[in-house]
Amino acid sequence: MSPGAGSLVLTLSVPGQFQPIVLLPAIFHAFWQPRSVYMRKTEYIPVALPLPPILLSGNLLSNRQNVTEPIQSDRPMQTWKLTLAYDGTGFSGWQIQPDEPTVQGELQAALGRVTGESPLPQGSGRTDAGVHALGQVASFELQANIPPENLLRALNRTLPAAIRILESRIVRSPFHARHSAVAKTYEYRVFREQMCPPFIARYVHACPWPMDLEALQASARIFEGRHDFLSFSATDPDLASRTLASSPATGQLLESPPLEPPGKEGSFRTIFSSHWEQSQSEHGEFLIYRVRGNGFLHHMVRNLVGTMLDVGRGHMNIENIPSILAARTRSAAGPTAPAQGLFLHSVEYDEQKFVVDPN
Repeated sequence: MSPGAGSLVLTLSVPGQFQPIVLLPAIFHAFWQPRSVYMRKTEYIPVALPLPPILLSGNLLSNRQNVTEPIQSDRPMQTWKLTLAYDGTGFSGWQIQPDEPTVQGELQAALGRVTGESPLPQGSGRTDAGVHALGQVASFELQANIPPENLLRALNRTLPAAIRILESRIVRSPFHARHSAVAKTYEYRVFREQMCPPFIARYVHACPWPMDLEALQASARIFEGRHDFLSFSATDPDLASRTLASSPATGQLLESPPLEPPGKEGSFRTIFSSHWEQSQSEHGEFLIYRVRGNGFLHHMVRNLVGTMLDVGRGHMNIENIPSILAARTRSAAGPTAPAQGLFLHSVEYDEQKFVVDPN
């Protein structure tokens, strides 16, 4: 059948050929008349037009992109290093916990969706519920053959908006995000104005009371050097729930290593720098505490901040800090500062030791 006068001919492009589709006048007329005419009975003329399968663009299948080559059983495992940032407000911390949303759990699930493998990512530190990260580091092994930039893009497409991968790299084994770290930096943000805007409330500790900034700075310097920080370490009534986690892949309970295991150092840590800074933004005045060290005990930074804020407000004498360190008991120190003001700022490694030669 050839198109008659007034027929509309559409050409559908299919790889390797062209196939015309003919819309006969009666069909075209039925869809393009005013409503009063359209409601009348219309004669449809059946037209047999066998069409080859239409190939969809890969963009229409972005949720099911195959970003890896088929996994071969003899392919060696590769060690990966991811740097990520996250808003910790909606998560019950980093570490997987039964029936709770966690950053580690979301990342493991995303790796499974993208690569078909579900390794448990090991973080440089287990941030608590409500604590944020600007530069958390995670390590794991994959057998899948995938370029780092492809893994980064694919993970960011499937992860929740509160988690973003900043960098993806293949590194030399035996790199481990926590055991290979040589230094970490934490940042704690204190908001100083009378009213805290709701847009920043989840990222700061609002503390508008009068503050002796010189005493605050002097107390921070006392913590520099190597000290026993047991008095600033959390007592963990919830340790059982935090160390007994379930695997999303199998549903079986997994015994996780304890938080920041003491190891040979025990409760001793070395603090390389500890200081406060004043900062001004469109929202008002901030006090920012930055501390860099070779490791930190559970709740250590938040307990340091709570103690120093008590010194700055005149609730505690700065001369008491050495005796607090010597007491080696949590009850001697000040309160634990709220979680939402704390950020894991960055983690440092001996990069030359683990870098992979591109050649």
